[in-house]
Amino acid sequence: MIGRAGGNSLKIACIGGGPAGLYFAISMKLRDPRHEVHVFERNAEGVTFGWGVVFSDQTVENLMANDPVSGQVISDEFAHWDDIDVHIHGACVRSSGHGFIGIGRKRLLEILAGRARELGVELHFERECDPDLAAWRDWDLVIAADGINSRFREAHAEHFGVDIQERANRFVWLGTPKTFDAFTFAFEKTEAGWIWAHAYRFAEDCSTFIVECSEETWQGLGFDRMEQPEAIALCEKLFAKYLDGQPLLSNALHLRGSAVWLKFRRIICERWHHDKLILLGDAAHTAHFSIGSGTKLALEDAIKLAEVLNRPGLDRIEALAEYQAERNLEVLKLQNSARNSTEWFETVERYLDFEPWQFAYSLLTRSQRISHENLRLRDKDWLEETERTFWKRATGKEKAAWPMFAPFRLREMEVQNRIVVSPMAMYSAVDGVAGDFHLVHLGARAQGGAGLVFTEMTCVSPEGRITPGCAGMWNDGHIAAWKRIVDFVHSNSKAKICLQLGHSGSKGSTRVGWEGYDVPLPDGNWPVVAASDVAWSPANQRPSPITRVEMDEVKAQFVAAVRMGVEAGFDMIELHAAHGYLLSGFITPLQNKRSDEYGGSLENRLRYPLEVFAAMREAWPADRPMSVRISANDWAGAEGVTPDEAVLIGEAFAQAGADLIDVSAGQTWADAQPVYGRLFQTPFSDKIRNEARLATMAVGNITDPDQANAILTAGRADLVALARPHLVDPMWTLRAAAMANYRDQWVPPPYLGGMAQMARLFEREAEMKAAELKA
Repeated sequence: MIGRAGGNSLKIACIGGGPAGLYFAISMKLRDPRHEVHVFERNAEGVTFGWGVVFSDQTVENLMANDPVSGQVISDEFAHWDDIDVHIHGACVRSSGHGFIGIGRKRLLEILAGRARELGVELHFERECDPDLAAWRDWDLVIAADGINSRFREAHAEHFGVDIQERANRFVWLGTPKTFDAFTFAFEKTEAGWIWAHAYRFAEDCSTFIVECSEETWQGLGFDRMEQPEAIALCEKLFAKYLDGQPLLSNALHLRGSAVWLKFRRIICERWHHDKLILLGDAAHTAHFSIGSGTKLALEDAIKLAEVLNRPGLDRIEALAEYQAERNLEVLKLQNSARNSTEWFETVERYLDFEPWQFAYSLLTRSQRISHENLRLRDKDWLEETERTFWKRATGKEKAAWPMFAPFRLREMEVQNRIVVSPMAMYSAVDGVAGDFHLVHLGARAQGGAGLVFTEMTCVSPEGRITPGCAGMWNDGHIAAWKRIVDFVHSNSKAKICLQLGHSGSKGSTRVGWEGYDVPLPDGNWPVVAASDVAWSPANQRPSPITRVEMDEVKAQFVAAVRMGVEAGFDMIELHAAHGYLLSGFITPLQNKRSDEYGGSLENRLRYPLEVFAAMREAWPADRPMSVRISANDWAGAEGVTPDEAVLIGEAFAQAGADLIDVSAGQTWADAQPVYGRLFQTPFSDKIRNEARLATMAVGNITDPDQANAILTAGRADLVALARPHLVDPMWTLRAAAMANYRDQWVPPPYLGGMAQMARLFEREAEMKAAELKA
């Protein structure tokens, strides 16, 4: 390869005459007309597959900045629309302000091909290209812009670190002369299952019409056995009421059998270049069609690659590293959103029992790119109507207020709002006694407005502690200490308080958190027991497998702690069966290696935790609720607990009397590789709630009211727990109430003046922001 990125004219072959290849060619010639750029396309000119493509305003700005000539032509021909229609159960939910723009793929390619020719790019159609780089020895660069099924990428896959995942659903990309005045999602129930369409206008006389369904529905309807004309005719019948007598059309009728139906291939490449070969667009990465960003990514890739290759004095290797580093960040963001969107459509049956308003909200927020407050900016009236409906379902009365402030009932306990102070280990007890620190810590957060406050994991025996600083509930001194705190919470706030009980198992006898998590004590260690003799890590002591006699003893300790909780006045009890502690160690096969009736199958692994919970439930008053915290994913694939198993775990505890499943994940084995990100555990709450039809609490990197409102309104959880945000802001909920100007949130009387002032400040900030947006 030539050593410098800029300053030399290059002979470049672009493989693929789609948007990526053509726009890269344009971008290179704009920066240096001396470049010799050729585009090779295997199809005839004017032959393309797919119908319309969708753009964002930001993409249009990028096109105008890069090439105003083609950018203006494209912009002038865009179809514009603002509305989204969601058709479900015979109802249509319309929301506005979404600002879509689209253009026909064929017309886009005509514009780009014309502009490329103007700039001196040589276009070659009906040309098959040899992916062997030896065939391109006379060329400086070969740009593989040959799409999702790139032959060049596959021929050199070992150099690119290719990861291809075939998604579950089937889809077919069709068109229709029916022009939709809104981006339309239409869901129809058939005898074989649900099928749906994504439809949008891209020209005055034509719309894209993508039909999607599960593999089971696809086979059940017989699409796998139909020729294309028959399959299209059935789609016309299924969606007749949306087509107004217009036909569905395919521009791939030369394909036979079921080949017109595809499964989406998500592609990730660790490296985007090898020798003189560079991947561009779908050849390097793909984003699911349900977020409409594939062409956007391709065009923006082309701009960046042309920019770095023409920068004077920049080494070629450095230039390509910058190309991938910058573009890969944007790609990862979109691929994460696309994954969320893809999974929503693959699991849509979870939500089909939702009322139309909530189904539509869930669909609109599926990718996490559109938030609750973003929807307010787009369509304030629609969102306020949605909020009123949420409140009516929660209370029987309509109210235009944030969903997070709606009350929630578990048995006879009603919490004033849906915000929970999550259990957080404080490591500040002395001999298990919760002291002044705990009084101030929990009391302040109760006064801060949360509806429900959890204690940290409170251990049922000295040997069941994680660290010497862990709180306990095993003697009268503990009852008195906790009663002092519970009484303060009840006397000085409207919060309810929950006692979380647990036993450390193999993770016991370690140092307090700030001295190192899961690090054994330097001296004074006590023996630990667990489901099996599996050490938490090589540094931790090997536990003794718990015997049946010891299991009875530990169960009795849990029951005794529950009875002490009654004496202390707690409103609720939670059993900690997550994060690799004793009961979690029974549930996960990564720790449980037993060969008796408590090991092996999930039913056996759940046997002892369910015994403990049932005994606790019997000792706890029937009118007060109980919850269970579980790890819904061991982050170990099929070797550990999977999200599918988590649904069964939640169901088992619910059948034993649990009123709420507190859905966490991981921390069940030392070598876990969790996939972190905002709201990263919320999908597990969503799955358990809407597949098992159980009340759930979401937790895990939830930080702001916008996220909490979206989780609740979309039906992904019933309560939202926040840990770290409450560590730095005990008044998190009061601050949110001031931000929303929500007057019905209970405020400690001494704080009322500050609350009113804070509300005025937020109101002024909102007015200033609105004025800026208007300007």
